[in-house]
Amino acid sequence: MATPARTTPDPAGPIILFDAECVLCSASARFVLERDCRATFRLASMQSEAGRSLFQRHGMDPDDPASLLVVGDRVRRDSDAVLGICEALGYPWRLARVFRLVPAVLRDPVYRVLARNRYRLFGRRETCWVPPDRYRDRIL
Repeated sequence: MATPARTTPDPAGPIILFDAECVLCSASARFVLERDCRATFRLASMQSEAGRSLFQRHGMDPDDPASLLVVGDRVRRDSDAVLGICEALGYPWRLARVFRLVPAVLRDPVYRVLARNRYRLFGRRETCWVPPDRYRDRIL
């Protein structure tokens, strides 16, 4: 049986911490919001007060982030965070789990190269991305 769509976010659900100045990261955040029909995830930009606090709590510098974080029952980062998000979005995105066959020791360096070069490769926004009003209740 399919899980019914939720109209409000799960207050205990995982939080995706992302860079709202990064074009790729902002597009990814929008992608998740549009496809997360169960409202599983909440999002916080690393530029926000909530995001900065969560980054610091998990040992990362919000002014020089090296990774995407998903904070929930456990903390996921790097390629594990990306795959966890895809798996939670359901079909067809959960098919990305096939990449778990590749050991994290091989996946994560590729992720980190992209993360370190994200502004050069994808661009940087002059201002932080602001989600559409319909998603405001899912942004911390």
